[in-house]
Amino acid sequence: MGKERFVSGSLSRKRFKEIIQLFFASDDQLGDDRNQIKVVHHEGKKLVVKSFRKPNLVNRIVYGLIRKSKARRSYENACYLKDHQIGTPEPIAYLEQYTSIGLHTSYYVSDYAEHDFTFREIINDENLKDKNRILEQFAGFMYNMHEAGIYFLDHSPGNTLIKRDGDNYEFYLVDLNRMRFFDIPYEDRLKNFERLAPDKWIYEVMGTAYAKLSNADENETIDKMWAHTQRFQQSFHRKKRLKKKLKNILK
Repeated sequence: MGKERFVSGSLSRKRFKEIIQLFFASDDQLGDDRNQIKVVHHEGKKLVVKSFRKPNLVNRIVYGLIRKSKARRSYENACYLKDHQIGTPEPIAYLEQYTSIGLHTSYYVSDYAEHDFTFREIINDENLKDKNRILEQFAGFMYNMHEAGIYFLDHSPGNTLIKRDGDNYEFYLVDLNRMRFFDIPYEDRLKNFERLAPDKWIYEVMGTAYAKLSNADENETIDKMWAHTQRFQQSFHRKKRLKKKLKNILK
């Protein structure tokens, strides 16, 4: 292994190496991801360690010379969110390891955000109560995020953690390596909701709340949100059918 890049606001390299050792020993894995994500306990704290999949040869060179690694982007994006009071688990550190070819492995460590459910349960859990209030408050969260110039490219239902606090709800974004930062036009803001749910009633609730905050027309906002969502759903299912056909052909 060649050089390393280690960045942390509070953690020494020695303690970070201890966390990585705990990561390799841990069986507490989150999700079924192409990257490995595990929960570890270190010095009384519950942490999440994400080990990004080793890039192919081309990307090893690209990440070594041109683009920031996913671990670095995750850390820097989390810091940006925290600086703008947008919920996300506290970023701890990242590590990049290089060979002579380019990036070899990378890790991102954050606090574990205690939560009660994710946005996905709003869609799938029939027993979940207070859904309208959750969606209205989530629309406010999205509005604040967009006002801060944050466009979350991986805004899928599993990437928002939700914690209940009485009648209020706190939201935490995860999987942060794909974000853009710019002055977001209203149409793009509405498009940013497209991956969240397949049900129109959800967009009726969110759209109404978001339009009020934006001083925009409610019906137009809902219609545009839903139109973006339908286009996304059509594209998603078309790609899924194509993959299935190709898989059958290659059998």
